[in-house]
Amino acid sequence: MITEKLAGYSKIMQFLYLIISLVIVLADQGLKTFIVNNYQVGEVHQVIPGILSFNYLQNNGAAWNILSGQMWLFYAISIVAIIVCLYFLFNKKYKHPLFDVGLALILGGIIGNFVDRIHLKYVIDMFQLDFVQFNIFNIADSAITIGVILVFAYLVFFDEKEQDDAK
Repeated sequence: MITEKLAGYSKIMQFLYLIISLVIVLADQGLKTFIVNNYQVGEVHQVIPGILSFNYLQNNGAAWNILSGQMWLFYAISIVAIIVCLYFLFNKKYKHPLFDVGLALILGGIIGNFVDRIHLKYVIDMFQLDFVQFNIFNIADSAITIGVILVFAYLVFFDEKEQDDAK
């Protein structure tokens, strides 16, 4: 009885993590659509003066536009990363909210940029930090970054402790 309830709870949590991924994809694609429909490439508008601007760019590489034009590589990396994220989200051995939320954010971010790469052959970026020299990025990039930080925090602060507790 208890194991059935735990299994049901686990399924609900997996569903919620997939919802987090979906929200990231929808927010990312929604903002990208807004930018494409309202800005010209290279057009910049301040959102929060001195802090944040929208700057519409088309990036056919990775961060800092490295490996520009290597779409086949980005397709392969994206597909592998999606499979790995799904494996860990659905594997009962790896269950911790910090880890799973991190994976859900990474998954949503990867899919958000993957949709652009397949559909457009480039990724739409728009966030420009005005107070520091930094690359222009999008919601998907932010979700991936935050997700990696959460997974890293889990691995550093919780994973080893949980393994010790299991012994």
